[in-house]
Amino acid sequence: QLQASGGGLVQAGDSLKLSCAASPHTSKSYPVGWFRQAPGKEREFVAGLSWSGRGTHYADSVMGRSAISRDNAENTVYLHLNSLTPEDTAVYYCAAVTGPLLSGSYVYTTTTDYDIWGQGTLVTVSN
Repeated sequence: QLQASGGGLVQAGDSLKLSCAASPHTSKSYPVGWFRQAPGKEREFVAGLSWSGRGTHYADSVMGRSAISRDNAENTVYLHLNSLTPEDTAVYYCAAVTGPLLSGSYVYTTTTDYDIWGQGTLVTVSN
C-alpha cells in the first residue's frame, strides 16, 4: 500500500528527495511519517505530517534541513533532505496511521502509532 523510493548513494552535502507513493485505495488523509534505521540501531522518527497537512514535526537531527510534504493529486508524500552527512545513512521507511485519529494538526512520532509501512529505501551518504 506504500511504496518508498528515491534512495541511493550520494555525497556528503548533497540533497535528496524521497517519495512515498500510496496505492489508490489508501486514503489521502492519513497522517504520514518517515522513519529511518541505520545498521545496528533502532528505527527512529525523522519527520511527520498530520492528516490535515497543517501539522509537521521533525527530529532534531534533521531540523532545518528537511521538509515533508504531500501531493494529494499524486497521493504521494515526499521527504526532502538537504546537507546530507554520513550520519544520515540508513534505510528510510514511510508509514501511515489508519486508526482513530487525533486533531488535524497532530503529528504521530512513534513507530507503534503507525500501522501501514512501506518497504524502505536505502540512502547511503559518503564523504
